[in-house]
Amino acid sequence: MSIFTSCCPFLSGCLDCLQGPSFAGGVSYSTLQQPITPLIRLDVSHMGKDVVILKEGERICGTGGAFSTVPIVQNKAYFQVDIQQTGVWGIGLGNRQAQIDSAPIEKYFWGLRESGQVFADGQCVGQLNKAVDEGDSIGISYDHIEMKIYVNGEEAEPRITGVKGPVYPLLYVDDSAILDIKFKNFSYTPPSGFDEILVEQTLL
Repeated sequence: MSIFTSCCPFLSGCLDCLQGPSFAGGVSYSTLQQPITPLIRLDVSHMGKDVVILKEGERICGTGGAFSTVPIVQNKAYFQVDIQQTGVWGIGLGNRQAQIDSAPIEKYFWGLRESGQVFADGQCVGQLNKAVDEGDSIGISYDHIEMKIYVNGEEAEPRITGVKGPVYPLLYVDDSAILDIKFKNFSYTPPSGFDEILVEQTLL
C-alpha cells in the first residue's frame, strides 16, 4: 500500500474506478487504446423547428428535415429507412446548406420522394421503376460516385450521380409521414460490398 492510499484510504476506490487500481500503486495503468465511436442517429441539433425525433434518434415525424449526426466519409456506405406511415417524405443525402424547416426539400438534397420521383439538387432526374408504399423499406447506398436506391432489398432505377459533399443522410417529412432510419441493424443485409454507415470520429 502506498503512502497516498494509507493516508486517504477512502479515495482508493474512487481512483480505482477512474484510472484503474494501479493509479496509486506505482504500476503503469491502462489507457484507452481505441477512440469511442460516436452514436449515429438523427441529429436533434440539426433538424427543422417543427420536426419531432423519437426512438433514440431513429424516428422522424412532424414537418421538416433532419440530418444524421455524422457525415458519410468512408468509401462505401449504406443505411435503411422504413416507411411507418405515408404522407409527404424524402429519403436520401443532403449537405448542411439544405433548408430543413419545411418539406419537400429542394436544393442540396439528393434522393427519393413519396411520389417515386428521384431528385438531384432540385431537379427531377426520373421516376423510380418500383412502387413504394407504407411498410416498405428503402435502402440508400453511396460510394462517392453513385447513389443507389433499394426497395425492400432490390435495387431500383434511376441512380443519382453528381452528389456534392460532404453529405449526410437526410430525411424529411410532412402530412403525417413517419420514417424510421436504421444505421446498423443485423436484421437486414446491406448490398454486396457495402457496410452499414460508419464514420470518422470528428464531425465536419
